[in-house]
Amino acid sequence: MTQTQTLSLSEAYHLALRALRSNGFSAEHADAVAQNVTAGERDGCASHGLYRVLGCVRTLLAGKVSASAVPVLSDSAPAILRVDANDGFSLLAYRSALPAFVDKVRANGIAALAINHCVHFSALWADIEPLTEQGLVALACTPSHAWVTPAGGTRPLFGTNPIAFGWPRPQRPPFIFDMATSAAARGEIELHRRAGTPLPEGWGIDERGQPSTDPDSVLQGAMLTFGGHKGSALAAMVELLAGPLIGDMTSKESLAYDRKTGSSPYGGELIIAMDPDRFMGADKEVHFARAEALFTDMSGQGARIPGERRFQMRQYSEQHGVTLPLALYEEIVALCR
Repeated sequence: MTQTQTLSLSEAYHLALRALRSNGFSAEHADAVAQNVTAGERDGCASHGLYRVLGCVRTLLAGKVSASAVPVLSDSAPAILRVDANDGFSLLAYRSALPAFVDKVRANGIAALAINHCVHFSALWADIEPLTEQGLVALACTPSHAWVTPAGGTRPLFGTNPIAFGWPRPQRPPFIFDMATSAAARGEIELHRRAGTPLPEGWGIDERGQPSTDPDSVLQGAMLTFGGHKGSALAAMVELLAGPLIGDMTSKESLAYDRKTGSSPYGGELIIAMDPDRFMGADKEVHFARAEALFTDMSGQGARIPGERRFQMRQYSEQHGVTLPLALYEEIVALCR
């Protein structure tokens, strides 16, 4: 039986913070990352939880992320804001741009935020949730490293290329989904590898292009998109929207930049937000009620509303803390030394 270590959310945050600060990250970057990975662990997203601290430190030691970069904001158009992360993690760049971005959305009804030259490892729901808290509807996407083969292919070309969407709900947690366009997130495969467990069928292929359930074989081969050609088309869309459109890297270019260091992906992220007040006007309450009717119909059929499980897990973690595999806990503690 796997040994574990239980931490309060405060203890989890401070553990991550100490590990990051001990390895040279500035107070601002360390706080942004520690807050993010603690939120992932809190919400039951282990693939984007404290496990990611290891990759953050590895990326820094490989010289592939700045530990003290200062983000720079620039106005590209009335409804477009850019923030240059200057080779830092995306999290501090997003935090720096958020107030000005929300102002643009309010002013124009819709606006886009392009985060450029950033290192990205985090779940996108964490970028969407602050916007739904402001009553906004939002969409985000980002490429990653070329780990995923297009439908019908045998070699990596796309990233896991997640898409996230959020809809605010009065008096309820927001409707938020965050999904990779690959059959699974890269972190899920890494966790299977660490645990020594096989992958579900359909997640990936080996270097010869043959289906495989062995995590190491898939990590050396290629991951598959979900839904065959449908997921493949969405992955290509993400490459274009958060790559060439905003003047940043594709997943193939990001992997080449990595130079086999095993660092987190480098490139850009695109976030689009919409203000229901400007779209719906005086009829906002009527149309929000229609949206709630849709969610009620979903639940009435026994369907799970995306995001519900995360918020349920959040309530549990706030009371009982989070539980890590002991080996992972000790690896993070070792980074603090």
